[in-house]
Amino acid sequence: MIKAIRTSDAPAPAGTYSQAITTGSLVFTCGMGPKDPVTGQIPEGVAAQTRQVLRNLEAILRAAGTDLAHTVKTTVHLANVREDFAAFDQVYREFFQPPYPVRTTVGSTLQGILVEIDLVAAVPDGAGQG
Repeated sequence: MIKAIRTSDAPAPAGTYSQAITTGSLVFTCGMGPKDPVTGQIPEGVAAQTRQVLRNLEAILRAAGTDLAHTVKTTVHLANVREDFAAFDQVYREFFQPPYPVRTTVGSTLQGILVEIDLVAAVPDGAGQG
């Protein structure tokens, strides 16, 4: 069984997709950008954008009954990999602790943003079932 996850604490989808889907004990998020769900603003710079993306993902995971500590896999899209990887990775370390989730980082053409992240997280037994 699959279940769509929706929270107003993260930006609404801009197209035909869900913020996240749960199935069994896993939650799969959409590719999340750095838009602030309250102000609609996009912060300047890759560090600030990475923080906002991860806050948005935290909100989605909370709605699914889990959190970033249960993340098993991330996929990161950076508009400027060479220039921005170090600043991105420094912020990423603020949100994840060892053992770090597995991660794929790629260079991508992004529309007006510097970073987009999607992830897969485990939902603890009994959480998110209500």
